[in-house]
Amino acid sequence: MAYHLLKGKKGIIFGALNNLSIAWKVAEKAYEEGAEFTLSNAPVALRFGETEKLAETCKTIVIPADVSRLGDIEHVFEKTLEHFDGKIDFVLHSIGMSMNVRKKKLYSDLDYNYFRQTLDVSALSLHKMLQTAYKMDAINQWGSVVALSYVAAQRTLYGYNDMADAKALLESIARSFGYIYGRERNVRVNTVSQSPTRTTAGRGVKGIDSLFDFTERMSPLGNATAEECANYCITLFSDLTRKVTMQNLFHDGGFSSMGMSLRAMTQYDKSFKGCD
Repeated sequence: MAYHLLKGKKGIIFGALNNLSIAWKVAEKAYEEGAEFTLSNAPVALRFGETEKLAETCKTIVIPADVSRLGDIEHVFEKTLEHFDGKIDFVLHSIGMSMNVRKKKLYSDLDYNYFRQTLDVSALSLHKMLQTAYKMDAINQWGSVVALSYVAAQRTLYGYNDMADAKALLESIARSFGYIYGRERNVRVNTVSQSPTRTTAGRGVKGIDSLFDFTERMSPLGNATAEECANYCITLFSDLTRKVTMQNLFHDGGFSSMGMSLRAMTQYDKSFKGCD
C-alpha cells in the first residue's frame, strides 16, 4: 500500500546490487511512494549484479562509481543534478566491504591494507558523499541522508571483524557532519542500525546463520527484514521526520535493548541437558 510519502522527491541510492540488497528494497519502496532517483554502485558490482534491471523497473539511470575515489562520487552527484535539472532531497548510503571478512582473517591477524580499504569503502565514503553534496549545495533544505549501520558499532559480535570499526566510524561521521549540515542547510543525517540481514554481503559474515538465529530469539519482535528496513528508511526520507538528525536509529526488533530473552535462555539451557 502506497502513501505517496515521497511524491515529488528526488534522490540517489548507493549500493543496490540484487533483490537481496536492502538498497534494492529501498529503491522499490521509494519508487512506489512517488520518488525519482538515480542508482549507483561500483563497476564490478554492476557487472555481477542486477542493478540495470532495477533501473528499468524504476525508470531511471545507473551511474557507476568506485566510492573510494572522490572524483567518482562527484561525478554521481553532477550527473544526478543534471539528470533532474536541480537539487535532490535524499541519499541512501548502503555500502559495506571487507576483504578481511572475505578472506576469513581473524581480528587479531588483520591485513592492514585490507583494513584501510574497509574503512575507506564502508565509512569514509559517507564523508565523501556528504562533503561533495555540501560543497555542491546538492540537497534541498529538509533533505535527508541515511546510512545503514549495525549494532556491532557499539557491541562486540563474533565474526563481524573490522566491519565493526567501520560502522563505528560511519556513525561518528553522521553525527559530526549532521551537525554542520543541519545548522547550515537544514539537512538531516542519520544512520539506521538494522538487524542482521541475509544480503549478499551479510552472507559472507562468519557464523551468520547462528547469529541470525540468536538475534531472532533475543529480539521481542524478531529480526527486521530488508523490506521492513526499507519502509523505515522511507519514513526518514519523508517530511514526517524533519526534526530527526544525528541519530543512530535501531531497527532491530528490540535486540539492542535486550540482555537475555526467554527464548534465548531456553535454547541455551538445552545445551546442558545430558551433561554431568
